[in-house]
Amino acid sequence: MADTATPVKTLAVEKVVGDILATIDREREREIISRRYGLYDRKETLEQIGELLGITRERVRQLEKAVVTKMKAQAQDLPHAAEVEQVIGGLLSEAGDIAKIKSLTEEIVGENASKIDVSRVSFLVRLAPNLTHIDENDHFHNAGALASEYSEKSAKEQVKNVIDAIKKIGSPVSIEEVAGAMGHPDAKKVEALASISKNLATLNGRWGLIKWPMVNPKNIRDKIYVILYEHEEPMHFDDIAAAISKSDFKRKDVTTQAIHNELIKDKRFILVGRGLYALKEWGFKKGTVADVITEVLKKAGEPLHRDEIVKRVLKKRFVKETTILLNLQGKPQFKRTAKATYTLAEEA
Repeated sequence: MADTATPVKTLAVEKVVGDILATIDREREREIISRRYGLYDRKETLEQIGELLGITRERVRQLEKAVVTKMKAQAQDLPHAAEVEQVIGGLLSEAGDIAKIKSLTEEIVGENASKIDVSRVSFLVRLAPNLTHIDENDHFHNAGALASEYSEKSAKEQVKNVIDAIKKIGSPVSIEEVAGAMGHPDAKKVEALASISKNLATLNGRWGLIKWPMVNPKNIRDKIYVILYEHEEPMHFDDIAAAISKSDFKRKDVTTQAIHNELIKDKRFILVGRGLYALKEWGFKKGTVADVITEVLKKAGEPLHRDEIVKRVLKKRFVKETTILLNLQGKPQFKRTAKATYTLAEEA
């Protein structure tokens, strides 16, 4: 393969595929390959192609296998073979030796690459002798790799190692931490492996299991959680809505009212001030200011000066000092035991 230190990213994918198809002698076999791999339209099933051509699905399968096997055997002699390996091989090397076909296609064709473009690049990777093709299924994205680094089996084993490391860590972390947990010397290659797994997701520089809201928020409540977690301190619901609209979430068209409604419903969020919400996991609890004062005095186990009570309550609620003092002076559950010193009435 040619030197891939500075990969060439241009490849006339449609022409290359057309020239390769032209090497297939029989029109029926060209039709089968074109339709099965979605090279000019959507991919079709064995049944659909068989019905169109008037042959059984089994015969379609046999012809497809025979043609692909023959092309792979003669891959080095196919049109543009060296160019295909130089371009795609170079991009793979740059990406960490393995990548989603969609990502490779966008590098070659552009961000507006169509499904047909993706199918064509996938077809080229499948035929190239120095590249490994990984079929899409429930656990893996359609992907390509350098054959010198990965077989399909070894790639899947390495991805499993990445997943196992993340499961053991137990929470979303940077790819450097994942690589460290694996004892892998190259975080970029670990990230490349992670990117082809459908069981993993990434958000804001952290990787985790697809089911974890922190890396794959599926609803408004999950997005609120991510925003508060990232902010690390209470936020007003207006600011949460604004932060979501500026985020990298796939869907971020939410209203302030919708945000407020979800904050009220979800037990993960605690109202700590006028319109201010915090995460329950930060130690905040539901309740009125009087409830918080009660908790502070119970925990203290002795009378406290009002200034100390205010200080401790403000760690749990974002309210005015006067609100705390009014509760101390006006609620029957609190009793003054000395000048500006209070305890719980039941303990007095």
